Amino acid sequence: MRHTVSEITLSNGGKGLLIHVPNASVMTFDINFRAGEFLVKPDKWEVPHLMEHIVLCANELIPKAIDFQAELERNGAYSNASTSVYDIIYEAECADFEWDRVLDLLTVAISKPLFLEDEFKAEFGNVQEEMVARANNHFRSLSLEMRKELGLLVKTDTERLKLMHNVSVEDVKEHYRHTHTAKNMRFIIAGDLSQKRREHIQNVLELIDLPKKGRRYALPRETPKRLNKATYIANKSVENLYFYIDTFMNRRLTDPESDALNLVNTMLTDTLYSKILGTARDRGLVYDMSSGLSHNRDTSNWWFGAQVSNKNAPALMNIIYSELKKVMDGMIADEDIAAAKQYSLGRFQRSAQTVGGTASGYSGRYFFEEIINDYYNIPARIEAVDKETIVDIVRLMFSENLWGFGVLGNCGKQFSEQLRGQIAPLWETSSKPLL
Repeated sequence: MRHTVSEITLSNGGKGLLIHVPNASVMTFDINFRAGEFLVKPDKWEVPHLMEHIVLCANELIPKAIDFQAELERNGAYSNASTSVYDIIYEAECADFEWDRVLDLLTVAISKPLFLEDEFKAEFGNVQEEMVARANNHFRSLSLEMRKELGLLVKTDTERLKLMHNVSVEDVKEHYRHTHTAKNMRFIIAGDLSQKRREHIQNVLELIDLPKKGRRYALPRETPKRLNKATYIANKSVENLYFYIDTFMNRRLTDPESDALNLVNTMLTDTLYSKILGTARDRGLVYDMSSGLSHNRDTSNWWFGAQVSNKNAPALMNIIYSELKKVMDGMIADEDIAAAKQYSLGRFQRSAQTVGGTASGYSGRYFFEEIINDYYNIPARIEAVDKETIVDIVRLMFSENLWGFGVLGNCGKQFSEQLRGQIAPLWETSSKPLL
């Protein structure tokens, strides 16, 4: 969607983006606080998550959670919240005709929660149910266990369920007091933002009843370590196996490197004719496979994951090794790069068909490091990716020999080590110069 972006700094120290989408019929609100689990003691890990659940409950304006939700949603509006290791985000989306009413309700909820004991107990039970459901996600279980062994800030869902009982409503109140301050607040608001609306939004956020003292917490330092054996989670109920491959680099990717690696993902796993997934499906080996990029404050991560039958897993590992080795060796056809660019461009254009989709194109990076994506330059960035950059960044992602391999299933540790051994040479050969 066509739009313009401006950043504003509030008089109370808050900061955020206003995204003007002319003639939009909806408005979206995302309000972020650096308030995740890294800020609490390990035995109090679930404090931020429980806090997120009860902030949008009873408040000074509407002192009962169910009544507050009924009032906010009565014209079809939507609200939610989410917690990560780093942040808590409160979000809402509503029809354009009631944007000011919903904004007022959202800011009152964030700034005037009551933290009632009975609602805390109810949400405690809801969080338990949520965590049990999450624990049934095999990809999630494997990913969390691997990240724990890699030395990153994480706890498994099973650990979190046990730690919940250490949390009281007083713990939640204390965490709220030192994280929900104006200076720690970041926001992205998108919709049809006339000058009058912009002024109203700025006024509401500057008058939000949050302490002016406080700070925007810095992201934690996390340094992953190499796993010298496969992470194996035995689960006899799983007939096939789930696996993840993680490789790291001890610095953040530059934008050109990130663009190149995203293009490689397209070439390798994003389509049914891609080099890894397409080849594997053509041979009847796997239904689906994914890969992607992630990062923390100081490192970059490239991952691959899929579920596959035990009998097909060795053949799939051979394909993964072969196709990645070809990229490292510069064996990439110009027409494959051109096709990946066309696909990436089309996907980019589809990603922002809604106001919410447009806002999400900015939120990840802005909330993480306060960088505003140059949205309209993304097609040019995709087009600028060349073969040399692709080969260089793929080799660099394997050059530090910092990686892990994990399996969840009933195949046994020995079979997991066999699979790991099939891909291990990628890290052993990546630092050798091209011939």
